[in-house]
Amino acid sequence: MKIPIYDLSGEQVKEAELDTKVFWIEPNKILMHQYLLFQQYGKRYNVAQTLTKWEVRWGWRKPYRQKWTGRARQWSTRNPHYIWGGVAHWPRWNQNFTIRMTKKSRKKALFSFLSYRASQNQIIWLDWNIESPSTKEMKAVVQSLPVERNVLFVFSERNTSFFLSIKNIPNAKYIFAQYLNPEDLSNYRTICFVWDSLETVTSHFNS
Repeated sequence: MKIPIYDLSGEQVKEAELDTKVFWIEPNKILMHQYLLFQQYGKRYNVAQTLTKWEVRWGWRKPYRQKWTGRARQWSTRNPHYIWGGVAHWPRWNQNFTIRMTKKSRKKALFSFLSYRASQNQIIWLDWNIESPSTKEMKAVVQSLPVERNVLFVFSERNTSFFLSIKNIPNAKYIFAQYLNPEDLSNYRTICFVWDSLETVTSHFNS
């Protein structure tokens, strides 16, 4: 399996061979979906909060006398069966939405995402040789590359100048090779590996 290598002008200069263990496996759609939910549920923050009868700030008084009324005894109007009482058996802030997934399953799911992108010819390699690019130069590079909708640039190490030049481009994103995740691989149509980031992905996740 080979991918094209482009220069800054958008011309294909040569091709690179992909690792068959990472980019050429049978995609497991079940694991891909599970890994995506694993990431999304991990970021979910529970804000649902209801007041119990001990937390409401009204209704301390006893609604009527204890005896000789012919009705059931009542402690306070804070009880849940009263209109302005507390709420019973409803969401609280301490609910945990995270799901479990083994490291081996996450690894295989990530390889499935990369293999699917490779089978759709949506992985390219960029031969980058600019030390401090500007936003104008970076926008020209994105326009020159065969990008359908948006592009995810993958770097092996932090590059502050590149990050500053790309953050104002709406259809492009910057990420480290070690932080590849299913949500970005799903949202971005083209995956562009820069410099030696392809070798970093292979060595980091295939070890």
